[in-house]
Amino acid sequence: MFYKRDNSFVFKYGKKNYDKAIESAALCENFVLDKDEDELITSTKKNSCYNCLFRRWCSDSFICMKKGIYES
Repeated sequence: MFYKRDNSFVFKYGKKNYDKAIESAALCENFVLDKDEDELITSTKKNSCYNCLFRRWCSDSFICMKKGIYES
């Protein structure tokens, strides 16, 4: 669900694919809900990468700050 760009892992479905962001978060062992309510994008009923503490927005999507740490 991510592609490698330089040394970062970018979510390949962009900023508005809510179903894929939920699916990806369900598979992630590193998901942590962002505690800053102003930063939450979707409902918190299901985990979503869009609400993760470790996502950093970029122009077309977001970068996962944990993904590269645990993958070779």
